[in-house]
This record gives sequence, structure tokens and C-alpha cells, in this order.
Amino acid sequence: MCGRYASSRDVDDLVDEFDVAETHITARLPASYNVAPTDEVYAVVERPPREGRSQQRQLRTLRWGLVPSWAKDPGIGSRMINARMESVADKPAFRKAFAARRCLLPADGYFEWYATSQTDAKGKMRKQPFFIRPRDGGVLAMAGLYEIWHDRALADDDPAAWRWTCTVITTTAEDDLGRIHDRMPLMVARDRWDAWLDPLHPADVELLEPASPGLLEAYPVGPMVSNVRNNGPELVKPLPLEESLL
Repeated sequence: MCGRYASSRDVDDLVDEFDVAETHITARLPASYNVAPTDEVYAVVERPPREGRSQQRQLRTLRWGLVPSWAKDPGIGSRMINARMESVADKPAFRKAFAARRCLLPADGYFEWYATSQTDAKGKMRKQPFFIRPRDGGVLAMAGLYEIWHDRALADDDPAAWRWTCTVITTTAEDDLGRIHDRMPLMVARDRWDAWLDPLHPADVELLEPASPGLLEAYPVGPMVSNVRNNGPELVKPLPLEESLL
């Protein structure tokens, strides 16, 4: 799964990187090195054409944890942070979004925890966090889905009546990363961004692929990332091997 990631790029950089036509952001998000479920995150979406406007690529802030349009309780979103590639086209919570509401979630990299053979004083297995990022320092375009949930208790013209949420699509981890965790976020290659985002393009899992072997690098980081209250660039600083649990 993908349960934490880092996102520190500025809006202007993302607009240039993803060729965004318009931003829909009430307030710029601060750089976060410990993005957690239910946080507000940046997402690149492509909205279908409508009267007076052609199809448009937008940068929006969405809440991480997808709330299906049919959900009665938006609290379900906290359990919908990931969608498995193997079932995303068929699972009721995701299939409508997969058909027409696909997005890209920009990240610096993501965190996973490796279960070691060590135990703590209570006999609980200790885990070593790793940060996994593009080896070239580029942006990680994670494949995602988004939904728009309508709170029918509020008036339609009340902005609070519409909740935009998202999820990260995951797949089996490639061999050199699978030793850390068996799942990883799916990446969308740059030459497939247009087709993936296009709501009129037929949904196709073939547009998704695990990162090519060697594209990503993983290194151990300190334990502070395990607490969502901690945030800052020090969370992605490599931990000397002698200080890790390995």
C-alpha cells in the first residue's frame, strides 16, 4: 500500500510540469514531507467539456481518501486511500471513477516500512522506514482516481456541499522494492499522461505500469516519519546504515 508520501513542489512548478491550464485552489498547500490519509493534496485532473468551456486540465486540492458518489457517510474515505490495480475496474467503490475520473498525484517520493527481525521491549516487531523516490530527482506522477461527493444536507450552491477526494492506485512491487513492501504506487509515464487524464479516453489498465527497474531508489530514513505530527525535510534525509535497524 501507499500510506505516506512527500509533496514539496510549489504550485507554479506543478503547473509547468503538468501543462495545467487552470488552478482551482482556495489556498496553497505548504510543503509536506509526511502526507497522510485525509490530508489535502495536489492532484492534476482533466475536466470534460461543458457549455462555454472546452476540456481543461486543472490543478486542484483534493482530500486523500476517496468517497464514492453513492456513499451515505463521507467517513468511508479514510478506508479508501488505495485502490488495487487488479480490481480497480470492477470494484463498486472505484469503477465509475476509473472510467472517467482519473488523476495524477504529484509526489517527491513515498514511504514504506520494512519489517525487521528485531523486536522492542514488548516483543513487537520493529520496522525500518524507507523513502522511495525517482533516482533522477524528478517528480513522481502517481496514478490516482478522484470522486465528487455531494452532501445533500447542504444547498447545491454551497461550496461545502461538494467534497473532492482521491485515492492512489497500487500494484505488486518490483523485485528490488518488493523486499521492502509487496505493494507500491503505480506510476504513469509522461507519454501516457494525456490518455490517462482524458475523461473521454476509454479506461485501460494498460496505461499503467510499475516503475521500470532502476528508476526508483530506496534508502532508510529516521523513525520520526512514523508520527504524522512530524514534518520537515529531515524526514527524507538518508539514515546512515549503522544507525538503521538493518
